[in-house]
Amino acid sequence: MSVLRIGTRGSALALAQAQTVAARLGAELVVIHSEGDRSTASLASLGGAGVFAAALREALLAGEVDAVVHSFKDLPTAPMPGLTIAAVPKRVDARDALCARDGLSLAQLPAGARVGTGSPRRRAQLLSRRSDLEIVDVRGNVDTRLGRVGAEDAERHLDAVVLAAAGLERLGRSDAITEHFEIDGWPTAPAQGALGIETRVGDEAAVAKIEHRPSRLTAETERAVLALLEAGCSAPIGAHALLDDGLLFLSARVYREDGSEYLTGSHALYPDDVPDPVGELARRVTDELLSAGAADLASLAASRELDGPGGTE
Repeated sequence: MSVLRIGTRGSALALAQAQTVAARLGAELVVIHSEGDRSTASLASLGGAGVFAAALREALLAGEVDAVVHSFKDLPTAPMPGLTIAAVPKRVDARDALCARDGLSLAQLPAGARVGTGSPRRRAQLLSRRSDLEIVDVRGNVDTRLGRVGAEDAERHLDAVVLAAAGLERLGRSDAITEHFEIDGWPTAPAQGALGIETRVGDEAAVAKIEHRPSRLTAETERAVLALLEAGCSAPIGAHALLDDGLLFLSARVYREDGSEYLTGSHALYPDDVPDPVGELARRVTDELLSAGAADLASLAASRELDGPGGTE
C-alpha cells in the first residue's frame, strides 16, 4: 500500500499542525501554497479565512494528495461537494492569548496602546474591554506578528498582539503569552483549537483512527452557529461548546463591530435526547440571539421569523 499523502499549507504553524497528524498516521506531507499565503492584503478583503482552504481542497479533488489538514475554524461552513471532514483529532486549548511587551496584561497596557489583530471578533472584544486602544490590522505568520511587539520602528511598533493559544502552543511559543483570555468572558472563533482532516468522500477510513468524537461534537456545534447566522470569519461572533457529564452546553456571543454592545445566547441539551443535537442546540442559541436583535447588531445576513416571543424552548 502506498504511503498516505497529507496536504498542508507551508506556514510554520500549518506544518506543525500537519506533522502531528502525519506522525499518527505514518503519512508524508505535501506542501501546497494558497493565495492567502502569498498575499499581504487584509483577510477580509481576500474573502475570509476560506481562502486558505481553497488551494488545499483543489489539490485533494485533483488526487494530488489523499487528505488535507485544516484549522477547523478556517473552513467555510458550507460543505464542499465530493469532500468530507473525515476526522477531528482531540482539540487543544481554544482560548485567545495576549502577547504584550514587558509582560503586561490587557488592563496594564497604557492608554492608546497599539494592539494588533486581523480578526473582527478580536477587534470588537478588545474595544469592548478597552475603548481607548488603537487596533491595528495585521497579517503574517506568528513570528512576524510577535516580532512587531515592542519594535523600535514606529510604523511597525505594537504594544501587543492577540493570537490563538493553540497556535502558540503548537509552535513552542507559549512563553510569549502574557495573559490568557478565559472563554466565559471572551468566547473565541467557532472550532478554534480543533483540526479538521478532510478527504474525498469514500476515503474516510484512511484517517478514521485519529477521530475524537467529543471534539467533533463541540466544534461542529459551534460552527453550526455561524451557518445558521449566515456569518463567516468577518463577523464578530464567538462561540464555545462544552460536553460535561453527557450534557452538551453551547454559548455564543455576537458583538457590535466597535465593541460597544454584545448579545449572548446559551442553551444545553443531552445529545441522546434529540436526533440532531448539533443542529438543534445551535438553532436554540441562534433563535435566541436573532430574537434579541443580533442580525442588526452585527449586520448579519440571517433574519428569519421565529416561533414564539423568544424563539426558544
